[in-house]
Amino acid sequence: MLPHVLCSTLSNAFKARHSLVPLRYTAENLAILSLLLRHGFLLSLSRGTKDSTEPTSFLTASEQDRRIWAQLKYRDDISVLGSVELISHPSKRIFCEWDDLYNLTIGRRAKYVRPMMFGEIAVVQTKDGRGRKAWMEIRDAVRAKKGGELLVRAR
Repeated sequence: MLPHVLCSTLSNAFKARHSLVPLRYTAENLAILSLLLRHGFLLSLSRGTKDSTEPTSFLTASEQDRRIWAQLKYRDDISVLGSVELISHPSKRIFCEWDDLYNLTIGRRAKYVRPMMFGEIAVVQTKDGRGRKAWMEIRDAVRAKKGGELLVRAR
């Protein structure tokens, strides 16, 4: 499943100037939010339920009620996260090899995708050594010489 719900929820939240945003607890959402946190777009992440931000309630909650609470980061009353958008869409999924990802990072187009700009990150879904799904930032995927599906870009 593509992370279109994550992108639209985050976009709406920073446009409405919300501080905390609850998102469904999935491995994909957790990986993408962790990358956004690591690159300074979010202030913090915590586990909770749809009603509570308490991490202790996460352990006893059912699978449907579990949420990841993302705290958005603002500087001078302006959101640090300017936009979050999908690259792959359900009708047009975009897979790139290592050399295509490299071209995107150095400022060239690849597979009809705009090149990366300064201060922008992209999330790539790849496979780890055991064949399981892994999510990486595009520059980390280039360093590891891995290709995959381009999912999300954030600036």
